[in-house]
Amino acid sequence: MNLNDIYHEKQVRELCALHALNNLFQSKDAFTKPELDVICHSLSPDNWINPHKSVLGLGNYDINVIMKALQSRGYETIWFDKRKDPSCLNFKNICGYILNVPSEYKISFITLPLRRRHWITIRQLNGLFYNLDSKLESPQIIGRESDLLNYLKEELDCRDKELFLVVTNDVGKEQSWLKNQASYSNNLQEREAEIVQLRDITSDDVNVTINPLCNSRSDWS
Repeated sequence: MNLNDIYHEKQVRELCALHALNNLFQSKDAFTKPELDVICHSLSPDNWINPHKSVLGLGNYDINVIMKALQSRGYETIWFDKRKDPSCLNFKNICGYILNVPSEYKISFITLPLRRRHWITIRQLNGLFYNLDSKLESPQIIGRESDLLNYLKEELDCRDKELFLVVTNDVGKEQSWLKNQASYSNNLQEREAEIVQLRDITSDDVNVTINPLCNSRSDWS
């Protein structure tokens, strides 16, 4: 597949969550900033300062906004327990992957000591997996399933990175994003990792699956 045929939204302000969603759906019209702002308000309608986005209104949306946005399109977001080995994942049943990684905040050439997070989309297109990070100049080819597996293992070895799986509602209910649910539940060879601080990931308004168990179409758009 020609890289020019892949929709790749570039970074603007702190709108990486919006870029991640549009890159996931391969469309600039999948979501808009006003729509994500409405979701923020729906999550915390009584808060004077909305905790789900930047105070300055530049973006910096949290996972709750992403999850709610995907729910509005009939998809479910599953937090992957990175103490588990990604080889347990049933890649053919997963629509896409969203990584949350640390990010520096810069003004001109000055790096500010601010805690920021960055959203990155990974998805399959015509049999190959691509890193659609909005900070990249162009989509980056990861490769096939074995390459994606190695990539995810390397990323999840970092304690500050988290992985979310995007699946259809049916796959979420059936937990068919896993190759084998029984063996996964009884797997004693867990990878070392700290459990993510769920207060940064969930809210009362959003149902996130935190079951360490994974449905996707290979060409989802």
